[in-house]
Amino acid sequence: MGRGSQHTPPQLTLRGYEDEAERRLPREVWDFLAGGSGTESMLTSGRTALDRLRLRPRCLVDVSERDPGTTLLGARLAAPLGIAPMAYHRLAHPEGEVATARAAGETGTLLTVSMFASRSLEDIADAASGPLWLQLYWLKRWDIVERLAKRAEAAGYRALVLTVDAPSIARRPRDVRNGFSVPDGIRAVNVDPEVMAASHGGNAGESAVARHAREQFDASVTWADLGRLRELTSLPLILKGVLSAEDADLAVRHGVDGIIVSNHGGRQLDSAVDAVDVLPDIVDTVGGRCPVVLDGAVRSGTDIVKALCLGASAVFVGRPVLWGLTHSGEDGAASVLRLLTGELDETMALMGASGIQELNRSGVVRR
Repeated sequence: MGRGSQHTPPQLTLRGYEDEAERRLPREVWDFLAGGSGTESMLTSGRTALDRLRLRPRCLVDVSERDPGTTLLGARLAAPLGIAPMAYHRLAHPEGEVATARAAGETGTLLTVSMFASRSLEDIADAASGPLWLQLYWLKRWDIVERLAKRAEAAGYRALVLTVDAPSIARRPRDVRNGFSVPDGIRAVNVDPEVMAASHGGNAGESAVARHAREQFDASVTWADLGRLRELTSLPLILKGVLSAEDADLAVRHGVDGIIVSNHGGRQLDSAVDAVDVLPDIVDTVGGRCPVVLDGAVRSGTDIVKALCLGASAVFVGRPVLWGLTHSGEDGAASVLRLLTGELDETMALMGASGIQELNRSGVVRR
């Protein structure tokens, strides 16, 4: 058993981990992690979009040996799977992102570390045996962005991920109702305390996280500013939160190295398009000029295969990893990732694919 395990038997499905996490976490923490913006319709629409897709298998294919592995921006992965950036893993487990990094390394998974991680970039890197990316928001305090980018490169992170769908934080009713603030003893340790101060100390009827974003996020950033980030580091630059073919084309024209198609887990623009619905158009527009990753609503190996058939280079998962952390720390997070990769391998066999390069649009239809 890994460090942080509570010797709890593993669950058989991601839904089992979700139910356990909801049972164990304080209500206001669960709502912060699980909630969405506005009407919260986006929390279910992503699943509906994926469930509309049906797989079209081929038979009498030799699948006695299968390899779901791939390479993403030079990093070899056991499967086309990564962990999406999420703040404050210590909300789920005391070891936080260090436990997540160990789990990712054990399973050959890429970990994207949030700018608002609750463990230091260096401690996470020391615990990691797999590739790390660092996610950034564009803050008004440019010196903080600059410092984090340089720290990440020095610590061995392999790419920077700029979140572009959050010029401000959308209204999230659960957080407003709970007066949510980041609990005492947990903080974004990589960012100056005075910059993060507004995230703490809740007020009734107000989200401290939204208050912090209003104070610190720079809503004036444009495509013209990307060069400024490029000048800081030689690391590849990925944009997260792209939902239109037009923006995908602009991203490539501005020299980005990857695109993450994401609607922020239903936590930003309410009634936005679902990531999997716009994925084919974005893949066609990019035309192989850079990797395209799907992030959103993936809950099974069949979901991963659907995304790969539509042209994704890989998929990212978010909340399920935190459910695993809540369940049993490092072991729980690793179990979630193994469950997904095991289901992916099984689905490949049943699809008649010995490698992910054999998956294409002929393998999926819309119901």
